[in-house]
Amino acid sequence: MAQFMDVHHGMTGITPDQLAEAHDADLSLEKEEDVHFQHAWADPASGEVYCLSEAPSAEAVQRVHERAGHRADEIHEVPLSI
Repeated sequence: MAQFMDVHHGMTGITPDQLAEAHDADLSLEKEEDVHFQHAWADPASGEVYCLSEAPSAEAVQRVHERAGHRADEIHEVPLSI
């Protein structure tokens, strides 16, 4: 499966609890799309949130995020990592 990094904009002031809640919402739905969300990071000052996942496609990642209530603004396939 491919890896994807997605970005959410406009989440200025996000708290650790809110980030955990959003990540948990993704985890509760991920199996339905054969997606696995591995990690999430946030910068409360800029409002940027980043999620790393393994999935069959960017569309599958987006479907999970949409159903969880936080559509990704960008999704990038990660073709190479070490």
